[in-house]
Amino acid sequence: MTFDEWVISRLIAHGLYTGRGDGAPGRAMSRGIEAFQKLNGLPVTGLANEATVDLLRQAPRNNSIVVGIPAKSVDIPPEPVWMREARRYMGLREIAGPKSNPTILGWAARLGGWVASFYKNDDTPWCGLAVAAWISVTLPREVIPSNPLGALNWSKFGRPLKVPSVGAILTFRREGGGHVGLYVGEDETHFHVLGGNQSNSVSITRIDKERLAAIRWPLTGGDPVGGRVDLSAYGEVSRNEA
Repeated sequence: MTFDEWVISRLIAHGLYTGRGDGAPGRAMSRGIEAFQKLNGLPVTGLANEATVDLLRQAPRNNSIVVGIPAKSVDIPPEPVWMREARRYMGLREIAGPKSNPTILGWAARLGGWVASFYKNDDTPWCGLAVAAWISVTLPREVIPSNPLGALNWSKFGRPLKVPSVGAILTFRREGGGHVGLYVGEDETHFHVLGGNQSNSVSITRIDKERLAAIRWPLTGGDPVGGRVDLSAYGEVSRNEA
């Protein structure tokens, strides 16, 4: 059982989950956590932090939390919720030619507004769309860029970080545009980035540190855990982000 599956199972036990039981850390989980935090006098963040998880372990009775035998749980993962959502799509690829991957188009439809009406083909760069989809579904109160499709627009998203941490939003310059993805770690010369539209897929790839434009963190994403993550220089260097 993953951490998110466990959280959802506990919210169901407390009668506070109305979404699908697919174990995905989406808006229903965030709303359930908010309701649980409100009910128990905790700061309302929508995030499964340590204080919330401690209370979720307790057995529900008469719609209140009482001391009881803790429900078995898994450890709180170091990766923030939007990065766990992103990992669910590892390997997803765009479809060459006139057809498009329905999942990618579904991200645009879910964002709504002009993005939904504009984005009709996955040949259009979708790294910013992917990050917008992952953040908006897991942090529903977060304000995303007005044009999330423009990768460098994410350079002013949320708040700045001086030092990257797992899940931080990194933006990069490239000839003819930009790129955006999530920080996994780094070696001496490259960042390891989980992102969309990396060789036409959701993948982890290495991107030259000299291309870095900004390091950002969601305002509603809690505090970063840890700092830089040192990794060996494994994996291919990114050569296709559009």
